[in-house]
Amino acid sequence: MTNPDDLLPEGLEDRLPREAKAVSTAMRQILDVMDAHGYDRVSPPLVEFEKSLAGRMAGGNDGATARRMFRFVDPVSLRMLAVRSDITPQVGRIAATGMAAAARPLRLCYGGEVALIRADQLDPARQRLQLGAELIGNDTVTAAAEMVALAIEALEGAGAKGISVDFTLPDLVDILASKAMPLAPERIADVRRELDTKDAGGLAQVPGGEAYMPLLYATGPFEHAIARLRDVDAGGALASRIAGLRQIAERVADRARLTLDPTERHGFEYQSWFGFTIYADGVRGAVGRGGTYAIGGTGEPATGFSLYIDALIDALQASPAGDTLFLPLGHDRDIAARLRAVGWRTIEALSDSDDAQALGCTHHLVGIDPVAY
Repeated sequence: MTNPDDLLPEGLEDRLPREAKAVSTAMRQILDVMDAHGYDRVSPPLVEFEKSLAGRMAGGNDGATARRMFRFVDPVSLRMLAVRSDITPQVGRIAATGMAAAARPLRLCYGGEVALIRADQLDPARQRLQLGAELIGNDTVTAAAEMVALAIEALEGAGAKGISVDFTLPDLVDILASKAMPLAPERIADVRRELDTKDAGGLAQVPGGEAYMPLLYATGPFEHAIARLRDVDAGGALASRIAGLRQIAERVADRARLTLDPTERHGFEYQSWFGFTIYADGVRGAVGRGGTYAIGGTGEPATGFSLYIDALIDALQASPAGDTLFLPLGHDRDIAARLRAVGWRTIEALSDSDDAQALGCTHHLVGIDPVAY
């Protein structure tokens, strides 16, 4: 019977050996891909002053973001501290302070745990492993294409299969409302809301909203949706956006399934002109999001993405466990060291009663050679 004191809080869980190995292996593979493309790893602290952390999140909306974070008073400074719920703003702080004089564009990557007071309804986890890359000082189409390609390659390196990418244009309504499809400023939020919920009836009830109705159908497979979006854009207000999407799609079309939902804003509250969500076969929900944005506090342009690979664990566990070599009492330690150097994982006997196979060993050492059981 489980001791109630041993239960974990809702949304938190232990990672047992196989799960922990799968996650750490995937993390290493993803970071290796980023490093190979010139992204230098940074490692910000788990805890920061709340005001600094919240001020750089989600466009600086301190009240909304602070409510997502665990907070407590620092007994040393007597100031409020917070446990990070997102590493991206920490990277922005690093770029704006310790690396302010570094050449741009600045390529940084990261990996670490984040915690949330309340989980998303679609994902009950309150502790997540977040990995990502940020290209700071540039939010061009070329930068966006690099980010999408890097996110795909990183997930492929971790073993993800059947990757698909959904593009969006977070500032779409603002662009159209300014001229091509005029809206009163107080109606922009209403139109966004109805487009978010894909509610045609609600959209028709908003003054000026009926003109936005065709956007509800400019979704789906990329070529189909981009053609529909071009038809909506009779005045050419979206010409540069459409050209940019085509350029990004051209770079990654042979690597992933591409779709477009130009009005999607969930998870893109602080992105500027471009955003994307990435999915993988066998994984429920999104495994990552990215796009263009401005760093809170400085306004410096940036492009980046975050991956949440906990959802990949089940898919990664399908891979076979690695070979493990049992080392009997009195074995030659130099031979064992050489075998570990070429990739063998070893377990050393502590007594004659050790059961090698029960301990998960696939081979045992005979003389100088590993022999399968």
